[in-house]
Amino acid sequence: MSDTASPSGEPQPNENADTSATDEPLKSAPADRETEGPLDESEANPVRPYVDLGGVKILPREGLQLRLEVEEGSQRVVAVGLDYAGSTLQVQPFAAPRTSGLWHEIREQIAEQIAKQGGTTRLTEGPFGPELFAEIPATTPGQPDSTRLARFIGVDGPRWFLRGVIAGDGAVDTAAALQIEDLFRSVVVVRGKTPMPPRDLIPLHMPKTAAAPDPTTPGA
Repeated sequence: MSDTASPSGEPQPNENADTSATDEPLKSAPADRETEGPLDESEANPVRPYVDLGGVKILPREGLQLRLEVEEGSQRVVAVGLDYAGSTLQVQPFAAPRTSGLWHEIREQIAEQIAKQGGTTRLTEGPFGPELFAEIPATTPGQPDSTRLARFIGVDGPRWFLRGVIAGDGAVDTAAALQIEDLFRSVVVVRGKTPMPPRDLIPLHMPKTAAAPDPTTPGA
């Protein structure tokens, strides 16, 4: 992996982007976010057996595999990868302004960066609001013209922004999409009280010891 906070080669929010074009970007989130997720730490059930990864907490469920994506030079954890039901979901939490959101601006920047890579994007409306469906050139040995399909989703929460990248079955199959979207909704963002510039990655870390889940109620 390269020495940038760009795990798996995915575009990252540009911290130096000009935001003057929009005086107060609107927040982008599903209407039921506060009850159905993705949740803020203050909204989550404290007794659920979450895996604590710092900036996010992940709720274990049967068949879920968790990976941490680490920056080679700094050994900093820069993303959480989740493999589930034939799909992959990469999540990253960022600090955001208190009164405005980031997704509308970041979405445009992602589209521009993918275009520079020779890929294409299409704006669609999904369960979390506007999202990008992307076809990204893939460097697959023996397949010079192959592309990788991905959905870029984002949710603005209270002082945070959660970005997700869905690949695999969840990018193209409706039934698989429902499963991976439910996983994204179960993510809890831990913004913390430390002041942070907007667009900074909320620190992630290796899992802390979590309460043992009840084996009779997977995903409870």
